[in-house]
Amino acid sequence: MKFRKKPVVVDAVYFDGTPESLAEIIDMAKESGCVIEETLGGGALMIHTPEGLMTCLSGEWVIRGVAGELYPCNADIFEATYEPVEELEAGR
Repeated sequence: MKFRKKPVVVDAVYFDGTPESLAEIIDMAKESGCVIEETLGGGALMIHTPEGLMTCLSGEWVIRGVAGELYPCNADIFEATYEPVEELEAGR
């Protein structure tokens, strides 16, 4: 049996290690009730997820899942799986 992933719109922030991207992720975490810990040097975040503590490195995305949980996503996987909603709406 084969399955196709349901189309779901998610909130996501690209973490580039800057204070601005960190602030966006912290705001998203507060809205979701999630816990984010910044590592020394600001090059990584520790995200408490339902699967346990996960590391988000600079250059990865932080995604809010359908249940409000946050989790990191490698940039290559993110780009292969998601596309901006604005592009989809403009093409209609």
